[in-house]
Amino acid sequence: MQEDRQQDALKRLSYIEGHVAGIRKMVEDDKYCVDILRQTYAVRKALEKLEAIILEGHLRTCVPEGIRGNREDAVIKHSLLLHLIDPHLLQFAFEVFQAEAHAGFDCAERNLTPLGNL
Repeated sequence: MQEDRQQDALKRLSYIEGHVAGIRKMVEDDKYCVDILRQTYAVRKALEKLEAIILEGHLRTCVPEGIRGNREDAVIKHSLLLHLIDPHLLQFAFEVFQAEAHAGFDCAERNLTPLGNL
């Protein structure tokens, strides 16, 4: 993971850890359920941001390295696994993949199937 991305991920993880500890305290103190649910929603959104940081780093580093290293099948299989984890992650990956294609990344040149055609 790139150092700047790693620092951002670690910062977000610290935030999430603190937030979860606060939720635990709210549950222990028998706080109002809706207030607890608001806090769990905030944690869920923070986790989504963390996932986006990690996924973008993966798409910008690991995927191109895999393609250059003639590991296209593995890259595609790993990308498809994202769909099993969360279909929204695959959509995000596809959007980044399309942006790279518009920036000169040529799938046909590397015998890759764009994720949208799978």
